[in-house]
Amino acid sequence: MSTLSTPSRAPAATLTAGYERCRRLHASYGRSYYLATRLLPAWKRPHVHALYGFARYADEIVDSLAMTGDRTAALERLSSRLAAALDGERVHDPVLPAFTHTVRAFGIDQADVRAFLASMRADLTVDRYATYDDLLGYMEGSAAVIGTMMLPVLEALPGENARAREPARQLGLAFQLTNFIRDVREDLARGRIYLPLSDLEKFGVTEADLAAPYATPAVRELVAYECDRARDHYRRARDGIALLAPSSRPCITAAYELYGGILDEVEAAGHDVLVRRAAVPRRRRLAIFVRHLLAARSAVRAERRVGVA
Repeated sequence: MSTLSTPSRAPAATLTAGYERCRRLHASYGRSYYLATRLLPAWKRPHVHALYGFARYADEIVDSLAMTGDRTAALERLSSRLAAALDGERVHDPVLPAFTHTVRAFGIDQADVRAFLASMRADLTVDRYATYDDLLGYMEGSAAVIGTMMLPVLEALPGENARAREPARQLGLAFQLTNFIRDVREDLARGRIYLPLSDLEKFGVTEADLAAPYATPAVRELVAYECDRARDHYRRARDGIALLAPSSRPCITAAYELYGGILDEVEAAGHDVLVRRAAVPRRRRLAIFVRHLLAARSAVRAERRVGVA
């Protein structure tokens, strides 16, 4: 059984230890976004790690190839522990105390948390999506609500929370669709195809084509089509960055560029996502980070000055 899906026999010794567990999950499984979070003010980072750590923790129950137990039962146990933790009970879990602390501290909408868990349950029974609208229904819970849960931590400008919500949703959708494009082979190994079946049919792609060692011209056309769709989500998200607190903008801009860079790599490979997994080269990732570092530090200093004025 995956170690991520098995709670420890005793609760984390301190809340700090719980946040550290979430940080390690983020660092291990979300390299691009983790790098971007280093541009945030130090006080915001643990809360972003907690949200990511919880999402990864749940996702490993339904996705980990090392998980050998009853996934449905494990997810329901997690849901029950979460409900108890949100009610203020002390739970034996390495991640939930930090996650629920963040949820309560920022008034994160618990309907978003429930929507996320509903999508995780769907992964246990649904492995194909007929249309993009069907896939969007799944991604609403698995990706869009991650964006809206992050929003209170990242902070919208005063009076702009309502306007910032839709771009936050779109960025979550953009990131997840990017992952689906990149991970066609890995998802197929888990028995799943996230690219809509209607799109496969449109381009004459079969499931056997997705299992091949390299992409046929039809698969390349399909992937190019999905890349364009993902780019549209990025465009819809872009204006929302300016609606965030200045100290959060460098982080989200860097994440936007890092995930968008995955699509660049897919396109540079001729849209063949079967030969190898597309990844942004380390040199480019570091260049993006450094390019936004000065702005991040300046924004933090400016906010500190306002705080003591």
